[in-house]
Amino acid sequence: MKAKFLSIITTCFIVTNVFSQASLNDYKYIIVPQKYEFLKEADQYQVNSLTEFLFNKYGFQAFMEGEEYPDDLNENRCLALTSDVTKDSALFKTKLQIILKNCNGLVVYTTKIGETREKDYARAYNEALRNAFEELETIDYKYVPSNKTSVAASAKAEPKPEVAQEIQQLREEIESLKQEKEEVASVPTEQKSVNTQAVVPVAAASSSELSKEVKDVLYAQQIENGFQLVDSSPKVVYKIRNTSLENVFMVEDKNATLYKKGDNWVLEYYENDVLKQEALNIKF
Repeated sequence: MKAKFLSIITTCFIVTNVFSQASLNDYKYIIVPQKYEFLKEADQYQVNSLTEFLFNKYGFQAFMEGEEYPDDLNENRCLALTSDVTKDSALFKTKLQIILKNCNGLVVYTTKIGETREKDYARAYNEALRNAFEELETIDYKYVPSNKTSVAASAKAEPKPEVAQEIQQLREEIESLKQEKEEVASVPTEQKSVNTQAVVPVAAASSSELSKEVKDVLYAQQIENGFQLVDSSPKVVYKIRNTSLENVFMVEDKNATLYKKGDNWVLEYYENDVLKQEALNIKF
């Protein structure tokens, strides 16, 4: 009976290990954040740098968050897993565990808990992290391209009827706005000064002004009828929908449009009857 029980446990371990390896093989890169939650500052005790080093040592391609990424990773953030290291509270031990999440924030792999009785923080975190990495050393990791991480390369889907109607409405609004701007531009200077109060104020920033306001990089991941824009967390910041106009999108759950202006992507919306523009740095 005991032998049978041990056989079942061994089989479960082998199956779990093979499944985990297959899941990891779907991903080409690892992104290491500059700071973990249990630390007070970025790369404290060199924990984050050591994480990047150990991933590369054991056959992965790891990058510190904010570094220059390869072109295919810039185009498709779903090629990478994001690493997290968590600390378990213990009275006499330091316990660390490595968690790998995909671009949607779902956990793909969790290591065993690495622990140590070392009291010095720097030595304790170093030793516990290396212990947690031990099982990754035994995994024969090799990246195998998968449809799961090729979302960005798939073709755009045809919009549904209700979306098509919204696109048509958006097109009409954009054309109307263009005509209004052309009409205002054609009015003589003297007449403009008379009709100033009748013109809706537009907070339109120039390309140089927009570039100063660009925020952190957002990464585009294709979804049905558009894209979702995620930050480096990764957290979904906006969902944008395709239109029939090139480089023009509707922003879901926000009365706004997104379009390309020069080298910038501009988020345009009304606030208290004033047209606002916000520059976004987006990697497609």
